[in-house]
Amino acid sequence: MKTRTAVVDHFPTIPFPPRLFLHSFRVKYYQPTKHHPPGPIWSIRNTNSILNILLHQAELSSSSSVHHTILSSPNPTAPAAAMGKATAPSSPAAPTFNLVGFSNFVRANPRSDRFKVKRFHHIEFWSTDSTNTSRRFSWGLGMPIVAKSDLSTGNVTHASYLLRSGDLRFLFTSPYSPSIAQMDNLSHTATASVPTFDHDACRRFSAKHGLAVRAVAIEVEDAEFAFRTSVAHGARPSAEPMVLDGRAVIAEVELYGDVVLRYVSYKNPSDSDPDCWFLPKFESVDEASAFPLDYGIRRLDHAVGNVPELGPAVAYVKGFTGFHEFAEFTAEDVGTSESGLNSAVLANNEEMVLLPMNEPVFGTKRKSQIQTYLEHNEGAGVQHLALMSEDIFKTLREMRKRSNIGGFEFMPSPPPTYYKNLKNRVGDVLSDEQIRQCEELGILVDKDDQGTLLQIFTKPVGDRPTIFIEIIQRVGCMMKDEAGKEFQKGGCGGFGKGNFSELFKSIEEYEKTLEAKRPAEAASA
Repeated sequence: MKTRTAVVDHFPTIPFPPRLFLHSFRVKYYQPTKHHPPGPIWSIRNTNSILNILLHQAELSSSSSVHHTILSSPNPTAPAAAMGKATAPSSPAAPTFNLVGFSNFVRANPRSDRFKVKRFHHIEFWSTDSTNTSRRFSWGLGMPIVAKSDLSTGNVTHASYLLRSGDLRFLFTSPYSPSIAQMDNLSHTATASVPTFDHDACRRFSAKHGLAVRAVAIEVEDAEFAFRTSVAHGARPSAEPMVLDGRAVIAEVELYGDVVLRYVSYKNPSDSDPDCWFLPKFESVDEASAFPLDYGIRRLDHAVGNVPELGPAVAYVKGFTGFHEFAEFTAEDVGTSESGLNSAVLANNEEMVLLPMNEPVFGTKRKSQIQTYLEHNEGAGVQHLALMSEDIFKTLREMRKRSNIGGFEFMPSPPPTYYKNLKNRVGDVLSDEQIRQCEELGILVDKDDQGTLLQIFTKPVGDRPTIFIEIIQRVGCMMKDEAGKEFQKGGCGGFGKGNFSELFKSIEEYEKTLEAKRPAEAASA
C-alpha cells in the first residue's frame, strides 16, 4: 500500500466563531513537475492558527480530485466564500477539469455561445472616491471623462464618471450618504443612474477589496434573454433585467467572488449614439474638446480573474455562457522554480470577449502570486485588464511621460538578453527599428501561427498589490467582412507563453521587493 503526504500551504488566519461546522473542501492532485513535488496538494480554504488540524495520509488514486471533510468556519468573508455561496457538504462533486498545458492544447471554436454576444461594453470600478480615481485613470491612460451622473445631474445616490477611449469605457462609482436621499424622501431608483447600485454593498466591497472591479459588462443582443438563459444553465442571479427609460436593458449574474457579469442591450442600437446613451440618466461632458487626451487605446482585449479553484470557476462560466476554451497554461508552462499558477481562457464565438482565469498552485518554495492576490483582495476578483492599443509605441511613450506625475508605473523591463534573439523569434513581422523601440520601452513580444503579440504591464494601480493594467497590441490576422471592410480577427496572436512567463517572473520579483521591506518577525521567547 502506497501513501502520499499532504502538503499544507500558508493561508491567512481567519478567526473562528465558537461553533465550528463541517465544510466540504477539495484535494487537488497534480502530476509531478519541476515546480511542485509529486502527491496531493491539499487546498484548505479556512485555517485557524489556534487549531492544529491533523491531516492523515490518504491512499489516493490517480484521479484529479477527491473530496474529504474537515472542520472549518462558515465565515462568509473567508476565502471559502470567494466563489460566491459556499458549497454545502451535500453538494455533488464539481466536474473533473484536467489541464493539458500550452503545448498540448488544441484550439478549436465550436461556436457554442448560448446567446448573442457583441463585445465588451464597459468595466465598472467601485471605490470610495470616484472623483479623484477617475481623474487619475483619465490622466494615466489618456481617457477623457465623457459622461457623468452625480449631484450636479440630480443623482444623490452615487457619483459615477465615465471615461472613454475608442470602444473602451471605464466607469468609476462611489456612494453618497444614504441620508441625503432620505431627507428629501427620494427613493434609490428615483435618482440612481446605475439601477443595480447598492449603498451598503458598495461600502462593504470597498472595505474588503480596496479599489477593484465590480462589474465586467458585455453588450449582448438581448440582455433579458441572456440573463434568463444564463440562470437556466446555472448562473447565480445578481440583478433581474431592468428596462431603463425604454432605451436600454441591464441585468447581472455573479461571475466570481464579488464581481458580476453585467449584460447590457439597447432597444435601438447605433454606433453614433452620444456618450450620454451609455446608460440613461448620464449627462455628456465636453471635457475631450477642452482637454484632449488620446494615447491610442481603443478597446478592452481581455479581463483576467484570479480564483481559488480553476476547475469549478471555468465550469461555472462556461456552463451558463456557452463560451469555449481558447487557451490554457500550467505551472510547467509559465511558473518558476519557486512558484506557479494554472490558467485557462474562455472566449465567445467571435473571440472578442476573452475571460482568462488563474488559480494558485501549492507546495512550492514561494507562495503563488495568485494566492498573494487572493489574500490581499480577500477573495476572487479581477487581476488585470488588457487594453488594446492601435500603436503601442505611442501609447507607452505617453504613459511613461506621466508615470511619475500621477500616472501608472510599469513592471521592470526584461534583461537586454531578451531582445538579442528577438528577431529570430518573431521573424520579419517587426522591423529593426520596432525591435529597438520594444527594448527601449520594455515591451514583451511573442507570436503564434496566426499573429504577433506585443505587451507590457503596469505595477498594481491601487494601494494593494492586486489589480493592474496591461497594454497590448496584436499584429496580423486581418480579414474582410461582407462589405469588404478590413478588421482584425479576435484573439490574434493568442496568449503568448513566453510573455506570460515573463509577466509571472516580473510579478514574483516585484513581490520580493515588497517582502524585503517588511520588518523581521520578533524572535520567539
